[in-house]
Amino acid sequence: MSNVIQEFSRFAHEYDSYNVIQAEVAKALVEKLPLSHYTTLIDIGCGSGEVYKNLEKHNLSFDRLLVLDSSPEMLEIHPSSKKIKKICADFNKLQTFENLSFSPGNLLLSSSALQWSQDLDFTLSEISKKSSHAYFAIFTSNTFKTLHETAQISSPIYSEALLRETIEKYYCAEFEVKKYKLHFESVRAMFHYIKKSGVSGGEKQLTYKQTKELMKNYPLDYLEFEVLFVKATSLVLPSA
Repeated sequence: MSNVIQEFSRFAHEYDSYNVIQAEVAKALVEKLPLSHYTTLIDIGCGSGEVYKNLEKHNLSFDRLLVLDSSPEMLEIHPSSKKIKKICADFNKLQTFENLSFSPGNLLLSSSALQWSQDLDFTLSEISKKSSHAYFAIFTSNTFKTLHETAQISSPIYSEALLRETIEKYYCAEFEVKKYKLHFESVRAMFHYIKKSGVSGGEKQLTYKQTKELMKNYPLDYLEFEVLFVKATSLVLPSA
């Protein structure tokens, strides 16, 4: 397992978006794909389309791309083409998977989404039935680690250990952890990023007074992120 720290300096006045880390994670995930062409790709929790944009940048082609997201607004932003089928669906619901069929040519991808599964065991159990092979990138509870410790609150997302344990119930998997740092010119800019980025719900656990105290006491000029990258072969299905 490699442990790569990547740092980004993005000041508030330079922001053209708030998903700089998610974009970098999608790029790293797509770079792990071994083939140049795929029959069917399934992107679980596709958001505004970072995985698709990186498929294009890396000249990876496909016959069909199924993109799933629970947000109609995100699906509207996601690029469209004749090869892309947009599906508004929640990976926390059984109906989503009942409407998704298995094919030997499927490759399942998920970038920066599965940390929000309400029942990780259920979600992974269902996902493992839809594709023999999968690539995941999942934020761990060490994201915003110092922030949570300073505020004395727990992370709203899963630990690396629990992610590994649950994934290995349904997949033969290879894991890699990557750490990222995002620097800010001020603590206020940092908290504005947290509010806008959607990376973590941690700050929502705080009252206004607690937030002010945290802004005063936070010891770093950056936020920490930790992502578990997973190359997985389903134990439920025969290898394609």
